[in-house]
Amino acid sequence: MTEFFKGITPAKFEGADSTNPLAFRHYNPDEMIMGKRMEDHLRFAVAYWHSFVWEGGDPFGGQTFERPWFPADTMDLAKQRADAAFEMFRILGVPYFCFHDHDVRPEGATLAESRDRLNQIADYFETKMADGGPKLLWGTANMFSNRRYMSGASTNPDPDVFAYCAATVKACMDVTHRLNGENYVLWGGREGYETLLNTDLDRELQQMGRFLQMVVDYKHKIGFKGAILIEPKPQEPTKHQYDYDVATVYGFLKRFGLEDEVKVNVEQGHAILAGHSFEHELAMARTLGLFGSIDMNRNDYQSGWDTDQFPNSTPEAALAYYEVLKAGGFTTGGTNFDAKLRRQSLDAEDLIAAHIGGMDICARGLKAAAKMLEDDALEGPRRARYAGWEKVDYLDEGQTLDGIAARAEGLDPQPVSGRQEKLENIVNRYV
Repeated sequence: MTEFFKGITPAKFEGADSTNPLAFRHYNPDEMIMGKRMEDHLRFAVAYWHSFVWEGGDPFGGQTFERPWFPADTMDLAKQRADAAFEMFRILGVPYFCFHDHDVRPEGATLAESRDRLNQIADYFETKMADGGPKLLWGTANMFSNRRYMSGASTNPDPDVFAYCAATVKACMDVTHRLNGENYVLWGGREGYETLLNTDLDRELQQMGRFLQMVVDYKHKIGFKGAILIEPKPQEPTKHQYDYDVATVYGFLKRFGLEDEVKVNVEQGHAILAGHSFEHELAMARTLGLFGSIDMNRNDYQSGWDTDQFPNSTPEAALAYYEVLKAGGFTTGGTNFDAKLRRQSLDAEDLIAAHIGGMDICARGLKAAAKMLEDDALEGPRRARYAGWEKVDYLDEGQTLDGIAARAEGLDPQPVSGRQEKLENIVNRYV
């Protein structure tokens, strides 16, 4: 037990009637749902960065959290932070965690020193993972915080930054592979532009596409069996980002011949910033064959930026997991809590309670989604709405516009209700 979490015991499932704020009321890892354990459906992961790196600042104020490992600018402090992280993983009983390189080690004076420190902390992680710690859901590289990336990483106008980016991703992929990570994520935090006045759009897209091709080639070269994931994100912090949403990413992948090699890691908060719902982005990923993993959080609907709050809406979670289940469930992906405390929530207990609450919301959502599928509650009405298409051959090879136009003679189609309110009422019965 670390001093930071002193006195906090492992969270247990106590059932819906429990009033214990540090116990699960709905998340029962061994509960069977659609023939699979709940834990294996949800595949929970903790985001190392928000839980152990973020200091509580916002655009108008600095640090509010006081953690014994801050500022984690030495390897000893980085290891102390790792001790606390793996202690929290144990308390929550999560099967996975995720990290950026910048989260887990202090940046060195040189590229070589940064890479060496990353490998040192990977050694430290290996001992903890072997001692019953969680597995690695995915690793990624932070290529947005350092000022060298102010004009992008792979899209940077300076080829030296492109090379530095390549070396950074290679090192992170190597460590992810060594730690048996199940995915590798690319999040283009600065891959976009502030103004077209100084931007060569075609060149930057070509750089980004070629870089991703090299990432995929390197995956196969080292024998990494996990998935390569892109995390779509709209206009924050830049005015426009090239990986705006799932549909945009699909077009990008098709352009560079990568649609069969790369999937998406969809975040709820990013979906909202793009003007979509979470279930829309997941349905799009499923439809386009890109579904990989999810970052579970939410945004404040009254704020226009990425607030990364823990989920608290069962209806939203239910509709999200409905799409996950329709996609066949997670394979290499999972549910990563890319969420952070509010800057006034100062205590270690707050960090535990936030994750417990989020895990319970996801569990409730999963159970509602599974029941809706089992009862054919939404799929039945949906099939009925499109049933007429089973009786025609309009989309068959050889059909022509003028041929179908001729068959329309004498038809008088009448509108049929979409019954949206009835379907909303059905969903509300399950949640």
